[in-house]
Amino acid sequence: MKHAWTAAAVAGVLAAPSIASARPVTFETQLSDYGGDGAYVAIYLTDRTGRYQSTLWLAGAKSKYWRHLGDWYRPTGGKVKVDGLSGASVGAGKTLRVTVDLADTLLDAGYEIHVDTAVEKMKENPSEVVVPLTKAGTGKPAAGRGYVKSFRYSL
Repeated sequence: MKHAWTAAAVAGVLAAPSIASARPVTFETQLSDYGGDGAYVAIYLTDRTGRYQSTLWLAGAKSKYWRHLGDWYRPTGGKVKVDGLSGASVGAGKTLRVTVDLADTLLDAGYEIHVDTAVEKMKENPSEVVVPLTKAGTGKPAAGRGYVKSFRYSL
């Protein structure tokens, strides 16, 4: 899959002590045809208290625009290492598919996946999508409140 090389970069950060306890997780974010420029998209994890834990993917290479991804940017200050975890912005009506390795211990442990979106000269959508990271949630679509038409993940 596109961006599959990301798995290796994330595995060291999110995998438990051995790779054997991690699994590939694919995140699929389909954008609506909102009629604007490419969207900046941050996909990240928070723990059971809502605290930022890790960036899974960042679509949009120009760091000067990252501040518009409010709920992701606030705890990170845009100073997280995103090498290997970033790519181009996502066009209207397009789908972003990203596969990363996540530790099995994150599943059903109170973690949530967040998706923030922003488009130049249009509305910003912090935490546009928030879904629990559970085995039962795999494959279930969630609608966003802005540019995200559908978001799902699969184990």
